Amino acid sequence: MNTYLVPPGLDEARVDAAVAKITGISRSKAAELIEAGKVWHNGETTLKASRVANGDVLEVELPPPPLEPQPTPAALDIIYEDADIVVVDKPAGMAAHASLNFEGPNVLGALLAQGVKLTTSGPPERKGIVHRLDVGTTGCMVVAKSEVAYTVLKRAFKERTVTKIYHALVHGHPDPSTGTIDAPIGRDMRYQWKMGVRQDGKPAITHYDTVEAMAGASLIRVELETGRTHQIRVHMAATRHPCIGDEMYGADPVLAEKLALDRQWLHAVELSFVHPRSGEIVEFRSDYPPQLQTALELMRAGML
Repeated sequence: MNTYLVPPGLDEARVDAAVAKITGISRSKAAELIEAGKVWHNGETTLKASRVANGDVLEVELPPPPLEPQPTPAALDIIYEDADIVVVDKPAGMAAHASLNFEGPNVLGALLAQGVKLTTSGPPERKGIVHRLDVGTTGCMVVAKSEVAYTVLKRAFKERTVTKIYHALVHGHPDPSTGTIDAPIGRDMRYQWKMGVRQDGKPAITHYDTVEAMAGASLIRVELETGRTHQIRVHMAATRHPCIGDEMYGADPVLAEKLALDRQWLHAVELSFVHPRSGEIVEFRSDYPPQLQTALELMRAGML
């Protein structure tokens, strides 16, 4: 059973719409759960057309995740592949793996549809996944194909020996222009789909450096020492410099609309690690996708 508080932005929304927004499942699936008596509104079963209010409690009994990833054809560029690993250039709108909270395309399904063989153990629905990028974040991501790669890479990410470099376009100008954000991250107590800086959260360390300053924004280079959910987004928002386009964490929606951004300006530009079989350091890079490049050029030109 999952329990959620209705946030102010969903005040007076229908129950099915509120459940879909809060959990990330589709509205039709939310309606199915309500009709099956698996959603409780303030402790009672409800109708999908009922209305919620700010602060109401929704309890949702979500079905278990799929046991095995399924081939799901979707556009996905492979940067590199060998017998042990496959490195992809993940596009926006694609999750790392299938889940109840997201019904769009995912990296595992796209790889399987391209005939990539994954022989790792790990949780069945996340076979080969050793790290993840948010649905709205683009760039380099490695997936383990063999058992040795899965074991070695999982340990490397845990021991922080993998180099992960991101570029982010953020509001304002971080001061100092170069620094380290050391602030623990945990799940937001009010909104279950968000993360936030919390004293009882898990350790999270982000190093950043301003690459370019422009009117009202900065392009920054970010290196992650840890890998918490939404880490860059949370840390930059905590310093009052959220990623442009990241409305979930306080970015200006008007600017995002002018830039035609429907997600956060955040891109995984570089990934390097010791190859799990050869022992050599391998490095991979990804160029900005067109949507991010266009938004950056508009900001550089001072057109907004």
